[in-house]
Amino acid sequence: MSTSLGHQQLMNGVYRRQRHIYDITRRFFLLGRDPMIAGLAVPQGGSVLEIGCGTGRNLIEIHRRYPHACLYGIDISHEMLTTTGAAIARRGLQRKTRLALADAALFDPSRTFGQNDFDRIVISYSVSMIPAWETVVRQAAAHLAPGGELHIVDFGDQRGLPGWFRAALYRWLGAFHVTPRASLFHVSAEVARAIGGEAKATRLYRGFAWIAVIRR
Repeated sequence: MSTSLGHQQLMNGVYRRQRHIYDITRRFFLLGRDPMIAGLAVPQGGSVLEIGCGTGRNLIEIHRRYPHACLYGIDISHEMLTTTGAAIARRGLQRKTRLALADAALFDPSRTFGQNDFDRIVISYSVSMIPAWETVVRQAAAHLAPGGELHIVDFGDQRGLPGWFRAALYRWLGAFHVTPRASLFHVSAEVARAIGGEAKATRLYRGFAWIAVIRR
């Protein structure tokens, strides 16, 4: 079994039932999503791709803040993509949003969407669940339009929080195949240098959440 197929089956298994309660149960600890979206500053008529679009929650919020944007979303789990499609349809955003089942590490946007680059790319609480996450970050940065930005939000190192809290959180996250990436800021800086861009690191809520931005 290929690594990609194995990860897809794992994600389908994890979200087959969880997708129905995901937004309700995650809203209190997937912190930093809205600050990240607020900082996107999508240019007029710009394109936004979300890698790991999950339930569609972020795409809908991006549309609310930037109604002029053209939205794209991919996910490796067809279970989650079903939920995304239904959420998008309920809000009448089908004409503004294109969705596709895809592995972010192997994703070819030209083949999938007929578009090679994007003004903004978003990865929200997904690098901690993607085995080849560094490859995904590099691939995403390669598909930024000139002046484009890649925004990543995920769990941080919890450095400003009590040790017992960090230990308990990491144990709980492990049960859901989530591994916070301690080298996220370092990798983001390396990727930014490789494309002649710049990186910005933001720590929120005493290190609970991190936001990394790569600008081309």
